Amino acid sequence: MEITELLSSAVEALSLNKMRTFLAALGIVIGIGAVIALISLGEASQLSVQSSIQALGSNLLTIVPGSQSQNGVRGGLGSSTSLTYEDAKAIQASPQITTVAYVSPEFSRRAQVSTAGTNTNTQIIGVTPAYQDVHNVTLSSGRFISADDVNSINKVAVIGPTAAANLFGDGNDPIGQNVRINKIAFRIIGVTVSKGGSGFNNQDDVVMVPLTSAQKLLFGVDYLSSIALQAKNQNDMTAAENEVGYFLLSRHHLTDPSQADFTIISQADILGAVSSVTGTFTALLSGIAAISLLVGGIGIMNIMLVTVIERTREIGLRKALGATNSLIITQFLIEAIILTFGGGALGMILGTSLSFAVTRIINLPFTVSLSSILIAFGVSAAIGIVFGWYPARKAAQLSPIEALRYE
Repeated sequence: MEITELLSSAVEALSLNKMRTFLAALGIVIGIGAVIALISLGEASQLSVQSSIQALGSNLLTIVPGSQSQNGVRGGLGSSTSLTYEDAKAIQASPQITTVAYVSPEFSRRAQVSTAGTNTNTQIIGVTPAYQDVHNVTLSSGRFISADDVNSINKVAVIGPTAAANLFGDGNDPIGQNVRINKIAFRIIGVTVSKGGSGFNNQDDVVMVPLTSAQKLLFGVDYLSSIALQAKNQNDMTAAENEVGYFLLSRHHLTDPSQADFTIISQADILGAVSSVTGTFTALLSGIAAISLLVGGIGIMNIMLVTVIERTREIGLRKALGATNSLIITQFLIEAIILTFGGGALGMILGTSLSFAVTRIINLPFTVSLSSILIAFGVSAAIGIVFGWYPARKAAQLSPIEALRYE
């Protein structure tokens, strides 16, 4: 019997009971759809996080204070007060450091910001003019904080678009308006272009003020939260980390790197850690979704076993007319593969549609990888062969005489 005849016969057999065929394929449709959707959403989340990290700046290194011990209890990273504005100035001025383009000393803390009848809790960042270059800040209107603002401890502020909308409403120009931070009035001189983001560290929900104003007027501190550095190019990242690290050790009178009161974090390290975490999470979710594929395969095997019982006399007649065992096996395998391939195709459409809808709703980049599509069809074919083999073999082993006598 030619392959075209086998295909025609398989399609005809499956179409005799359309509802049962649909229910048999439904598990595969749901399983494949879930796997594709979860892989796609995992990759979209990873791209979104990577984009947010890269938006912080290119070739970025961040120096944060080390941990602090108090009463025998060691605090977390960044809890000490070991970095100062003078450290940042020394890094910028040092002839030993040749791989760093910009140095941005920063102090950040959340505070309540208010204007006439409106207030919001947002991130206050004390900055210098270098912050704009290091963190790729673009202004939609106004100007950025200048060196004169820092030196004169001016009460001026540059705000993100989310903070501007929260304080003044959408569509209103905040330039020249006053906001109160810790009961001190600051005049808004600039609004940044949106970088995107959400949650606690939303880059658009910030208020930037001169570093000296943040330290002396708002929070009464003489230390920094961090120092951000921009290496001259990607190839200088490691060299910059080493140059700055050894320079700060010497400046803080430390000889053992293991006793350093600061930590240098590379942008590449953050991206690698995020990629690892999101990749593991995506794999975990996909593994859970794949369980439904196993359930779907078992469902197909059960349906095929029922089909074998119902078509026992047909099988006996075919064998009596000379059909070989391999031909009977091929016939039932083709039926199982049609079920799984059809379910895989529908599952791919379902998974892609779900992924597209969810990414639009939660504002993530839409992506469907070729690997997830190949997985869909590969798994579909494997399920058809694995779970279709036993019923097909059971059908082929029937005795023609006993099959013809079956009631």
